[in-house]
Amino acid sequence: MRPLAALGAALLLAACAGQAVRPLGATPAAPDAAAAGAPAAVDSRVVFPTSVPQGALVVGKVPPGSTVSVGQRALRVTGYGTAVFGVGRDERGPLQVDVRLPDGATQRHGIAVTPRDWPVEQVRGVPPATVKPPPAIAERIRREQALVTAARERDDARTDFAQPFAWPVEGRVSGRFGNQRVYNGEPGAAHSGMDIAAPGGTPVRAPAAGAVTFAAPDLYLTGGTVLLDHGHGVSSNFLHLSRLDVAVGDRVEQGQVIGAVGATGRATGPHLHWGMNWFDVRIDPLLVLERTP
Repeated sequence: MRPLAALGAALLLAACAGQAVRPLGATPAAPDAAAAGAPAAVDSRVVFPTSVPQGALVVGKVPPGSTVSVGQRALRVTGYGTAVFGVGRDERGPLQVDVRLPDGATQRHGIAVTPRDWPVEQVRGVPPATVKPPPAIAERIRREQALVTAARERDDARTDFAQPFAWPVEGRVSGRFGNQRVYNGEPGAAHSGMDIAAPGGTPVRAPAAGAVTFAAPDLYLTGGTVLLDHGHGVSSNFLHLSRLDVAVGDRVEQGQVIGAVGATGRATGPHLHWGMNWFDVRIDPLLVLERTP
């Protein structure tokens, strides 16, 4: 299914589920005019959900040519009127979406944020130097993470994010997004993605199309690491890979092999860590999968 068709189906489902739809009074082209080849009327709806869970990727619809912002952050809008943004793990809401229509009129939409429970996960058997790294290693980690953070700031007009996402590997979910991690008894940061247990060497496939913006075989914490940008600030990261099959600058299509499952970096066994971001906002890949029509 093409991205626009998939998005249309998703918006239709959202509208039927009670999301806010506000017609702006556009009149459809008459049937005889359409038959004569006249341009179709522009879709004038504004569609955003009324509530979202923490960690969600929100896809909204506005008339083409509108400007949209969430809080103080301006969103890129596609040529066909789609805007996307992420909701952080700890976001409390309500969120405020401001839309300026092509005719200058404005609309404001409030979105409630549904809280989620975040269980504590005990992770044992982690190499001690990855839990309490010495100063030199801590500096290396800082430098490496700064490179990854910079790659996430990319804001391409590509709309790969709009296609339905697929699982990058098949396997048991061994670690969930957002859960509080305790490594070898030491409290750590909340889990930033979803862990999928799979045998070492299992091919990892792109869950959606995108551009490779970062690829490194041996980061201290995350081992073999690939960052795949899906456009509009939406990106996926794949960690602990035993092999990388792509390089920075590559265009990757959905289902293409980008690497192999491994246990590199801070890992206790072979698995794929799949994380997703909207710029610096971490989002839950499982919710993105569930958004698929």
